[in-house]
Amino acid sequence: MAPDRATHYPVNMSELRLEELSATTIVAANTLTLKPGQEQFVAPVSHSIAEAYVNPATAWPRVVLDGDDVVGFIMGNFDPDSPHDEFRGCIWRMNVAAESQGRGVGRFAVTALAEEARSRGFDQLTVMFEPGELGPEAFFTAVGFTPIGETQYGETIAALKL
Repeated sequence: MAPDRATHYPVNMSELRLEELSATTIVAANTLTLKPGQEQFVAPVSHSIAEAYVNPATAWPRVVLDGDDVVGFIMGNFDPDSPHDEFRGCIWRMNVAAESQGRGVGRFAVTALAEEARSRGFDQLTVMFEPGELGPEAFFTAVGFTPIGETQYGETIAALKL
């Protein structure tokens, strides 16, 4: 009997990889289940996929795979000509399956997106999130983001120097 993947801590980073969306991974990404209460802090993956389709020149959607299992989704936006600094190189969306949280999947995804940003000539990566007890602030702080401002809607803008 195979051990439950959720009991492995941390995940074997050599088994994690990013892939572009495909017909198979889109379905799996759309069915990622978050921990109770987290849904209020992220838009559904289907919204990100639609945005990527509308903005193919700047959107960078990827699934995180642990072996053959989709365990996360991350979408970056790379628009060096954006009039808003916070939208030039940013994490637009990120979801990690509830059973994979706390195992290094999110850190892997952010690191991969940061490497992509660096390879495109960006020196900073930003993210925006709603503050809240079950929100992503503690995670983004733990991976090196520092709050730098606030949107007009009260969301925190945080930056990671690359």
